[in-house]
Amino acid sequence: MELTAESHSIPLSDGNKIPLIGLGTYGDPRTTPKGTTFEAVKLAIELGYRHIDGALMYFNEDEVGKAIREKIADGTIKRGDIFYCGKLWNTFHPPELVRPALVRTLKTLQLDYVDLYIIEMPTAFKPGDTFYPEDENGKCLYHETDLCATWEALEACKEEGLTKSLGVSNFNKRQLELILKKPGLKYPPVSNQVECHPYFTQPKLLDYCQQKNVLVVGYSPLGTSRDASWVNLTCPPVLEDELLVSIALKYMKTPPQVALRFNIQRGVVVIPKSFNPQHVKDNFQIFDFSLSEAEMKAILKLNKNIRFVELLMWSDHPEYPFHDKY
Repeated sequence: MELTAESHSIPLSDGNKIPLIGLGTYGDPRTTPKGTTFEAVKLAIELGYRHIDGALMYFNEDEVGKAIREKIADGTIKRGDIFYCGKLWNTFHPPELVRPALVRTLKTLQLDYVDLYIIEMPTAFKPGDTFYPEDENGKCLYHETDLCATWEALEACKEEGLTKSLGVSNFNKRQLELILKKPGLKYPPVSNQVECHPYFTQPKLLDYCQQKNVLVVGYSPLGTSRDASWVNLTCPPVLEDELLVSIALKYMKTPPQVALRFNIQRGVVVIPKSFNPQHVKDNFQIFDFSLSEAEMKAILKLNKNIRFVELLMWSDHPEYPFHDKY
């Protein structure tokens, strides 16, 4: 199948399709000026992006929805052309809170449905009005997780038409198996969104997911910001790697374009986040070249098996996913 800027959707196991590249929309709500996300999403759609990755806890779904609706209104796209992924946050895991959380996302977006709704983390937090509940010592308050019960509530949302597809994020093999082997499973997860880039290629998890027909969506496909408050800085920046730089020169491309192309040639969907108009444009220019088998193998060997996004502040949660090897 020839992938082009105009046609780059691939099938999901439930019969729906997902575009291979999407725009990530996370930005620190404390430092991202109002309107930034709106402008980035609008530009992305004008450039040809058809997949937008968002979340309730990014605090900008109102801007994402406004941009999508504006581009529908001006005739650039129809609703069916756009693939939106929303996420169930950790404080909404109890089954009775799942539908209200999704409805809240739909009201904020002012859309009738999302295309994919995923459990953002397997780690449940204490339900309530705050997204990061803490005790008096500043320690996060956890909640007992029953991922299968949460999943059943998600299945009911799909049956109601509130979401077309269901998936997970940051799940390890054991947690995925819990869902896949659940008695009475109606809709297996179609995707698992995890960190994936040339320094963290996830070979074992990717192999397992492909065996189970679960698509891997790679977040931080270019590495990530160097924010020491939540990022592991022991790993050097991916985009300065000599091999990526030399391959980029050969194709008259940039290291980010090579890193993104590497993942989509492995069948991994990429959702690079950028609010920089030039980067949003450049990240989409990955359909006019391809990497050779030798180049793919060489990039695979760059794997350092080091996560940028460790989320160590929750590493004592019983369902913290990254203690397992994969």
